[in-house]
Amino acid sequence: MKAFLLLFLWTTALVGAAQSPHRAAPGDKATKQAQLEALLKQEKVPGMQLVYSQKATATVYNLGLRKSGSAEAVEAGTTFQAASLGKVVLAYLTLRLCDQGVLKLDTPLLTYYAYPRLQQEPRAANITARMVLAHTTGLPNWAENPLSASWSTTPLHLRYAPDSCWNYSGEAYVFLQKTLEHLTGKPFNTLAQQEVFAPLQMAHSSFVWRDAFTTNASFGHDAAGKPTQQLHFTAPYGAFTLLSTASDYNRFLQAVLTGKGLAPATAKLLLTPANPANRCRVPPTSTDAAIAWAYGVGLATTSHGPAIWQWGDNGDFQGFFMAFPGKQESIVFLTNSANGLKMTDKILQLFLGSGQYQTMQWLAEDR
Repeated sequence: MKAFLLLFLWTTALVGAAQSPHRAAPGDKATKQAQLEALLKQEKVPGMQLVYSQKATATVYNLGLRKSGSAEAVEAGTTFQAASLGKVVLAYLTLRLCDQGVLKLDTPLLTYYAYPRLQQEPRAANITARMVLAHTTGLPNWAENPLSASWSTTPLHLRYAPDSCWNYSGEAYVFLQKTLEHLTGKPFNTLAQQEVFAPLQMAHSSFVWRDAFTTNASFGHDAAGKPTQQLHFTAPYGAFTLLSTASDYNRFLQAVLTGKGLAPATAKLLLTPANPANRCRVPPTSTDAAIAWAYGVGLATTSHGPAIWQWGDNGDFQGFFMAFPGKQESIVFLTNSANGLKMTDKILQLFLGSGQYQTMQWLAEDR
């Protein structure tokens, strides 16, 4: 009943937002640039790319440094780790393959591929792609650090019964990715290039390191603003290894908003509540009613209207997007800092106006 009510409220609000008068464009770019630069300094964030889109107009900001203490400025082609923003790319790719008949959302994934890490977990036989995309598999976020040597062979065990509650899981997305690789016979980065990056002209995006990134890639930074190592991912993982630019990701985000590359009914899954995101381990909080989950992306009821959203956090790289389907308006930013997400609410208010955007409070309650 709650899920039905959530769907009704979301759809009603989305229609209302689409019919509301289009708001005036925010202040000029120079003013916003200065305000963003001040915010970077305040939060000790060395560099950022940001794209604000309104209808057919995209305004791009390239701010700060690729590496603190250097003279290497962030440019439009500077590559950042986009972290979990890659999960939305994996979700979109999965839906494209569903349209092509490669898999079905409600067929248990283990009937497609006997994932070795789940062979000791009998309840995993119930997990479907639909559950993965909506974060209801019951799997943990990570069994251990995915950068460790032993992670890829570590046995997986469910923390919760499949489809019983919402629990964010990078491991589930890896399971889905491995299934897609098995079904298609193609490495994941090849699939991403074929189904997403090439069609959407995302020339600076990859799930593995390219030699071409070397001259213009950003370093990550810790909370004190000191550079960390520059990871060169050799194995592709949709859950965390996406390397991209804000402009590339904005192209992808506009495809999500318009349903480009998907059958109309499939495209709606990226904008339609799959579940109310009732978290498994956290008691209900004041923001729970404002957050739900679609098939691969978060949903939020904000003071600016219904939105889709996702965050990315690899520790020393953080990013975020929020988009308003009814207004054809969006913001995406990538930072090379452990402090990047601290700026989220201020950035949203700078471009969208004062109000409640819910997501960062909800994330803080979940940690």
